[in-house]
Amino acid sequence: MAVLAATTGGALGAPAAAEGETPPGQVDFPTHCLPPQEAGLPPADGPTTARITVDNPAPQVGDTVTVTYQVLRTPAVAPLDPNGAGGELPADTLTPTGRILLAGAQSGEVTVVGAKRNDPVPAGTPLPAVTMTGTFTVTAPGETTLAPGSYTLHTGHLLELDTTCTADTASAAPVSARLTATPLPTANLRSVFLGAAHGGPGDRVKVTAAGFPPGAAVTVAGRAGAAETADRVRATADERGTALVELPVTDRATTAVVAYEGAAWTGGRGSGPAAYTVIAVTAPPSVTAPPSVTPPPSTGTQKVTATVEPGALGMTQTGEDITLGAVPYGDGGAAPGRIGTVTVTDARGGPAGWSLIGKVTDFTGPGGIRIPGASLSWTPRCVAAEGSRSVCTPGSAGVVGADGALLASTPDAPLVGGTFTIDATVTLKVPPYTPPGAYTAVLTLTLS
Repeated sequence: MAVLAATTGGALGAPAAAEGETPPGQVDFPTHCLPPQEAGLPPADGPTTARITVDNPAPQVGDTVTVTYQVLRTPAVAPLDPNGAGGELPADTLTPTGRILLAGAQSGEVTVVGAKRNDPVPAGTPLPAVTMTGTFTVTAPGETTLAPGSYTLHTGHLLELDTTCTADTASAAPVSARLTATPLPTANLRSVFLGAAHGGPGDRVKVTAAGFPPGAAVTVAGRAGAAETADRVRATADERGTALVELPVTDRATTAVVAYEGAAWTGGRGSGPAAYTVIAVTAPPSVTAPPSVTPPPSTGTQKVTATVEPGALGMTQTGEDITLGAVPYGDGGAAPGRIGTVTVTDARGGPAGWSLIGKVTDFTGPGGIRIPGASLSWTPRCVAAEGSRSVCTPGSAGVVGADGALLASTPDAPLVGGTFTIDATVTLKVPPYTPPGAYTAVLTLTLS
């Protein structure tokens, strides 16, 4: 288990379209703009021209998507001088905020905010185009549509005034952008643990099968290579997804133990194999001398037996805390780092490989603000020590997340074992304008 911590410290324009073309996603919808009472202006009705873009139209569930809402034309006008002196709205005194409406696979709304960035505007003339940005976390696979919602144009000159524009109640704003999310790949977290790695014929081995759905029918069986042996018991997983059984190992061909759901073991619904060795030590034959008062000289032989006992599968980790690099407030970006080096030792001597799975919680910061755990990705690396029987394969680069991802593994083989050094570079994607402070999560590694 490791603790990870990250620390955080203008408006973007859309690509221009060719002359005469409407940029993709640009929409018009009727709006009703209500100026502040202090401005002495009547409501303004007319079309709003808007455009929504996303930085990633094909995210995975758990990704953070940045959205941009541009109001290119609005019927709202600059407030008049409350003293009736005319004049203009000075530069950089207009702050826009707005809402983007989500529908389809994921519903809700996204709040977007723009920078205080405008040229001078004569009083009573239309307010200028504005750009607002925000982020949201993808929570469901499938297509999600994004439509422009209400927006507020705040002016901070002489008085703090808000002009709020909403879509005409007779017709909602049309869809301006779409994204299609794919689900995160799910890792098989089923595992099997043995109370002993060896024993004599007929010994009862305590087996713990974990990570199964609560109430699932679990089969625990012996295995010789890819085939099952006659050793088998069945159980039902408890509310924690765990089945505790004793497996009588009577088949001397058994070299491993597996646990699975369904009619037969599969990589998606099974766990193991966990190595097990049946040890049968044969006593050397006794030598009896014939009765004689004076035994004649003789020669004899003795059978010498040595036993190599299998060991265990375990791991150690260098350090517990991981400190990621800082990112600047406003810009957001990638906070880099590296996990503590993990050393896996496999001294079981059987046919079963192993896998090392990692999963991470959400990052929690000041005031309970969270960065999703799915914002953390890694690039694993694994090296086998000289003389190791197994080949170590690093997991794929990608998202870690709460569902878990593979850090490293070794395959099943007739004889496995060795010492393996594993590490990974990690990157936390920090959304723009994440409040400054330290954000902490817990990374848990499980070896099975």
